[in-house]
Amino acid sequence: MSWTARSLACLALLPSLALAGGSCERLVATASPDAPPFAWRDPAEPGRLIGASIDILSQVSGELGVKIDVLYTGRRSQALEEARSGRVDLLADAVLNEQDLTRLDYVYPPLAYNEYVPWVRQGANPAYGSLADLAGAQGIVSGKARLTPAFQAFAATHLKLTVAESLSQALRRLAQGEAQYAIAPRYAGAAAVEALGLTGQLVPTEVSVDRPGIYLAIAQDSACNDGWLRGQLAKKMTELAASGGIQAILQRNAERWKLQQQAAGATAKP
Repeated sequence: MSWTARSLACLALLPSLALAGGSCERLVATASPDAPPFAWRDPAEPGRLIGASIDILSQVSGELGVKIDVLYTGRRSQALEEARSGRVDLLADAVLNEQDLTRLDYVYPPLAYNEYVPWVRQGANPAYGSLADLAGAQGIVSGKARLTPAFQAFAATHLKLTVAESLSQALRRLAQGEAQYAIAPRYAGAAAVEALGLTGQLVPTEVSVDRPGIYLAIAQDSACNDGWLRGQLAKKMTELAASGGIQAILQRNAERWKLQQQAAGATAKP
């Protein structure tokens, strides 16, 4: 049985249990398997999701006395569909999408903002002081990037972007001179650059081209979706953000992902 089939089978064994007081004693959550440092599959245990979103959700739920079961449910689109349908209670790394407002309740504030910046080759001296300065230059972006609709519309009209299969491929192609810049997240980009051995060759610019929020989102069809849960999650997220705890968790998981990428690269070498 595949990891996806096994995880989906577990969903049937883990129903959401609503308590009389309106709270929930157990929540089932999922997330994208390819969105570091927020969520990704553990290389040592592929049926397990790890990352900043998972750590934040686990910490917050622990403070609320609510048990969380985080399941790998397949690709990003599959994880989103599990939450949309209510088969899981929570999506741990949701990006705000107008179409999903009728099926998901987003918890505010977001657990983090995923800042995208142009990365360039060291010494290229590009005059990128604003988003408009990218027009006319050849760029590259990962096909897995989760960008806002507003930026996607701008890019389609004003930017010359080719699409790479992954963040690592986009950065390698930039280093090889196939593009003048790469649109990549600040956190995940820094970890990938170091893991690829490109430190000192690729550097981020200070232009923030996109900043999508990463949210906890509760399925509207979840039996656990009530005012108490939404209010408590929002309260705990606000407290954690104010304390600087979210930033520390993000940095820790960016380092975790980088070390895993380095280990995978070392294993792959002959």
